[in-house]
Amino acid sequence: MLLKEINDPRLAQIFVTDVTIDRELAYANIYVSAIEGASRSKEILEGLESASGFLRRELAARVDLRAFPRLRFHWDPTPENAEHMERLFKQLKDEEKK
Repeated sequence: MLLKEINDPRLAQIFVTDVTIDRELAYANIYVSAIEGASRSKEILEGLESASGFLRRELAARVDLRAFPRLRFHWDPTPENAEHMERLFKQLKDEEKK
């Protein structure tokens, strides 16, 4: 849906990293990240909030639930942190070789 049905340029090149839903099905916490990293996080979260009504309506039509949860979007720094850790490990490995 993010790729094909939403034409908001703020949401280009983003990906969903995790989704959690509370027991009462009141809220779905959706964690997102982007290729560019946190530099666009505010812009992306604003775009998702703007599209949240459309997304919720479309998902509710496709997923059979008694009540469909409200969507809450959060920035996930995990991919950026993983990239940073990879660079550190590479740096340590390079220093060991010297």
